[in-house]
Amino acid sequence: MPESQAVVPINDRGFMYGDGLFETARVVGGRPFRLAQHLERMTRGAEFLQIKPPFSPKELQQFSEELITRNEMPEAILRVLLTRGPGRRGYLPADSGPPTLVMSLHETPALATDSQASWTMVTSPYRISAADVFASFKTTSKILHVMARADAAARGADEALLINTNGEAAETATGNLFWVYQDKICTVPTGRGILPGITRAVVLEICQNLGLQTNKRVIKPEALRNSSGIFVTQSALGIVPVSAFDGERVRQSPLVDQIACAYQDMLAAG
Repeated sequence: MPESQAVVPINDRGFMYGDGLFETARVVGGRPFRLAQHLERMTRGAEFLQIKPPFSPKELQQFSEELITRNEMPEAILRVLLTRGPGRRGYLPADSGPPTLVMSLHETPALATDSQASWTMVTSPYRISAADVFASFKTTSKILHVMARADAAARGADEALLINTNGEAAETATGNLFWVYQDKICTVPTGRGILPGITRAVVLEICQNLGLQTNKRVIKPEALRNSSGIFVTQSALGIVPVSAFDGERVRQSPLVDQIACAYQDMLAAG
């Protein structure tokens, strides 16, 4: 239906409490990239939150194809949102539903197609829990990430590095963190408060295909300055190199460009 006609009840629990999940996928050549993995993560999240999706992953994939065709948007960002649906006031989710499912298309950010794009990053004052059981799922409760991103923008930076309650670098406001150290591609292991991103998994797959060594390890934010490259991964933009961190220039490893090129090839291939 047209966007102007798409409405949700004011007592929808996604609106009232952030009681829901969402996924974002890049659409290239009319095909959502790795949508099956996104929907698998949403399904696991729905099971954990005890929300019964109104449609199966296969049906959602079919709907996405129809949405892309109707809107004539072969290059876009696809967003799938699932909430518990309308319910009574109060945290207890009893007698709520049926669940709300929204699928929408959005223009691809210009940054996603700019091979020269890079970000400046600053350390956020907001910390995330290292033992957050909800971190494995992309819930709609993202106020910490919203404020971290706003703080970074107010300080003239493009992105915020989030530190967990153990004092370790965890993720960024909008994606997963990678760095290059001694020719190894490093990232934060799961279980440290990070969302295991789909693009993060793709990058680890690319490294395996290219014969690049990877290392899942914890790191203190000050130690990132010893790396020979830092980049952020996310579904909408793919791989974004970091050019400066907390006001200091970041070295640019050729390995980051190699991974980014392989990622673009995967996108084109579907």
